[in-house]
Amino acid sequence: MPRLLVVDDEPSICWALSRLGQSLGHEVATASSAEQALELAARQPPDVVVLDVRLPGMDGLTAMPQLRELCGDVPIIIITAYGDLNTAVEAVRQGAFEYLIKPFDLDAAERAVRRALTRETPPLPAARGEKVAGLVGRSPVMQEVFKRIALAASSEASVLLCGESGSGKELTARAIHRYSRRAEGPFVAVNLASLSSSLAESELFGHARGAFTGAEREHTGLLLQAHGGTLFLDEVADIPLPAQVKLLRALEHGEFVPVGAHQPVKSDFRVVSATHQELLAKIRDGQFRHDLYFRLAAFRIDLPPLRQRPDDIRELAEYFLSLAEQRRESPPGFSADTLEELQRRPWYGNVRELKNAVEHAVIVARSGSIEPEHLPPPTPPVWPAAPDTDRSLDDRLAGLVRQWAETRLAQAAEEGQLHEDLLRVVEPPLLAAVLERHHGQFAGAARMLGLHRTTLKKKLEQYGVESVGESEP
Repeated sequence: MPRLLVVDDEPSICWALSRLGQSLGHEVATASSAEQALELAARQPPDVVVLDVRLPGMDGLTAMPQLRELCGDVPIIIITAYGDLNTAVEAVRQGAFEYLIKPFDLDAAERAVRRALTRETPPLPAARGEKVAGLVGRSPVMQEVFKRIALAASSEASVLLCGESGSGKELTARAIHRYSRRAEGPFVAVNLASLSSSLAESELFGHARGAFTGAEREHTGLLLQAHGGTLFLDEVADIPLPAQVKLLRALEHGEFVPVGAHQPVKSDFRVVSATHQELLAKIRDGQFRHDLYFRLAAFRIDLPPLRQRPDDIRELAEYFLSLAEQRRESPPGFSADTLEELQRRPWYGNVRELKNAVEHAVIVARSGSIEPEHLPPPTPPVWPAAPDTDRSLDDRLAGLVRQWAETRLAQAAEEGQLHEDLLRVVEPPLLAAVLERHHGQFAGAARMLGLHRTTLKKKLEQYGVESVGESEP
């Protein structure tokens, strides 16, 4: 009978996981501290360990090597209510089989235990201790991002980072590099949106002397500069199609031919790319190669916008304020009203907008307390120059509904009311337009809408929509 060892100082967690293990036919032992777990493991080594990070006395990560000394390469499932990026990386690098974030679903725990009994995960090298500046967050969505960064850092697969502008894609790329086996190599970053089509190939692959007018000397491309390290392709959706073909070959064969050269050049680099655009839509429009997409997106990390993790706003603001404190003799602090205002804003510019807002407020406040009036105006939800003309009306409507929903969620919308509130916004213009099209005829309008005529009348009364030319009783 497989033996499961559960180590957590919360009795409810031990009870729930014990019941789960017993239902799976396992023998279960529980411990409320790492020291007690080591004693139990010494007497009878378990087949699987479920280990909390934060424990009284010795913490879970410190206990992992000692558990391995006693139990060999036993699968260890780490659980934690809060861990920073270093915690996630340390767990993965010490060979944690799985990393579950509290509160977790028991189904997820069951799947992890079942997999642990049938698979082995080799331990990885110990983690380096430095932190990545700016990657801050206690919210569950950021804990998941930390976990995926740790998993990405432990592999050599290409990584695609997706998220809105300002959500921290380059910071994430640097974190993956810093915690990877290539950390001692170069981190080479390029924003592809800043390169013209004619310059992109030369910058990426280099060129030979005399390759084109003005090429007076040989130029080493970014792919070769990234040899032994990581190449970060920011705004990868904007890479020209000719360069896409050449990049795909470089990724597949580890070699490429510089512009104007005749002999291929080898380079050992790992690619992390990022975009705020939807690459699948670009593929559909013939602007991005599907084979390159699959090469770049071997592992994907979606970075949440700041308005989806409002619990992180205060911690981020305090972090950015601490950076300002290093440059001032008497830096100001946030008033309670300012912290409330920071929590209330939707932050369409994401973490970058928050950072700029804090820096602006520090300059305006000069000393003393930072008040709401010291903050710059919030960024509007839709940029005036947004290229919306190529999007379908359905896509634009979906985008507006998404923005509306995210804003309401950031404002802590009343539970159970969100769907009804949306209907109050979108149904009246729909009903009015259809009724007008049918010249106030309820029967025809109801058929078009797929509603009963009585239901349509009730909705019109509910929303106060006036019919035009009503001719039916």
